[in-house]
Amino acid sequence: MSDLPRKAVTRTAKLAALPLGIAGRATLGLGKRIGGRPADVVAAEMQQRTADQLFKVLGELKGGAMKFGQVLSVFEAALPEEVAGPYRAALTKLQDAAPPMPAATVHTVLAERLGARWRDDFLEFDDRPAAAASIGQVHRGVWRDGRVVAVKVQYPGAGEALLSDLNQLSRVARLIGPLIPGLDIKPLIAELRERVAEELDYALEAKAQQAHAEEFEGDPDIRVPAVVAQSDQVLVSEWLDGVPLAEIIARGSREERDRAGWLLVRFLFAGPARTGLLHADPHPGNFRLIKDDGPPEGWLLGVMDFGTVDRLPEGLPLPVGTALRMALAGEAGAVLEMLRQEGFVKPTIELDPDAVLDYLMPMIEPAAEDRFTFTRAWMRTQAARIADPRSPAYDLGKQLNLPPSYLLIHRVTLSTIGVLCQLGAEAPFRREMLEWLPGFARDEGLG
Repeated sequence: MSDLPRKAVTRTAKLAALPLGIAGRATLGLGKRIGGRPADVVAAEMQQRTADQLFKVLGELKGGAMKFGQVLSVFEAALPEEVAGPYRAALTKLQDAAPPMPAATVHTVLAERLGARWRDDFLEFDDRPAAAASIGQVHRGVWRDGRVVAVKVQYPGAGEALLSDLNQLSRVARLIGPLIPGLDIKPLIAELRERVAEELDYALEAKAQQAHAEEFEGDPDIRVPAVVAQSDQVLVSEWLDGVPLAEIIARGSREERDRAGWLLVRFLFAGPARTGLLHADPHPGNFRLIKDDGPPEGWLLGVMDFGTVDRLPEGLPLPVGTALRMALAGEAGAVLEMLRQEGFVKPTIELDPDAVLDYLMPMIEPAAEDRFTFTRAWMRTQAARIADPRSPAYDLGKQLNLPPSYLLIHRVTLSTIGVLCQLGAEAPFRREMLEWLPGFARDEGLG
């Protein structure tokens, strides 16, 4: 058996073992309850063990398992503290690490894609990976013109691994779902599967990255590395220094957290308005805080990995900002009508406009305040409110629909909020929405 099939069998076995392990713990938990241990204690213990196994397996794998783990990790802030606490380090690790690809394999890919004399393109090339992601790893080098570069090399067989992992994960989605209150896992996995071909295409990624690099060249707040060279399975970009956002989350100062959060929101809203593209993979491993000796106002946000983007030629949809503005103004009927027009409420569903407004208002609180502090406690409250069967928000949420055209926008927004809550960032986020979100500043369109 060759290495690739053997590895595929091993990966499948690990993922397939997840539901078995979960079922085994459920049986063990039942035994403990019969033995007289309190049900809430047993449930918390089982949830911790389930999370531990899930994150351990995802952390050991590349492909779709790691991609899913990275996406899942930004929702860590929604987990109850007794579950999130022990696994925060494991979740963060998923954002920026994976077992490395051997140097010989990297050399083979480079020779196949850049030519047998690929080393002539580099003054230096470090065989040790500087970072690893779900479908490739990054090496530091010095290009022939003296520029320090990041060389992203795709794992051989990455496409097959992605699809295989996501197919396996879709089978255990109902078991994973309870770990993240209020998050529907199955559509998330389905959407990741649909994006596989796009993420594997480095030509598409290079085009999206270069569009951002050119638009934000010289920008005082955002930096995107320019593309240096690209071929199938290899992407060479200018090197981006800075402090990884995961490190800011773990150990950053108040100034670092606030500045990173503010710039993250600025990029979320300004990016589509300026490029017609939405960066759709906002986990902390894709961002750097670039600091200098000056005040925080001069620090920049470095943005990487444009493998997944949403193409929005007109920027973010006008109805998003319009509905948000009307909701804050208390125009319940108009909000419900717009949600119906956009497909969030199906024609056969009858809803009370005031109940819809009550459902939305706590979630859109950041847009109402001149300054807002995102916290894990705030996100947990929102998640619990939607996930609790005893809550009116639970029943109403089940009657709402998510149109396909909004699926990626919705995930990016939720993911960004998750990162902001991990940062505990406080900043004038409303100001960014007024400037960049169409419809939010009433009749002014783009602010």
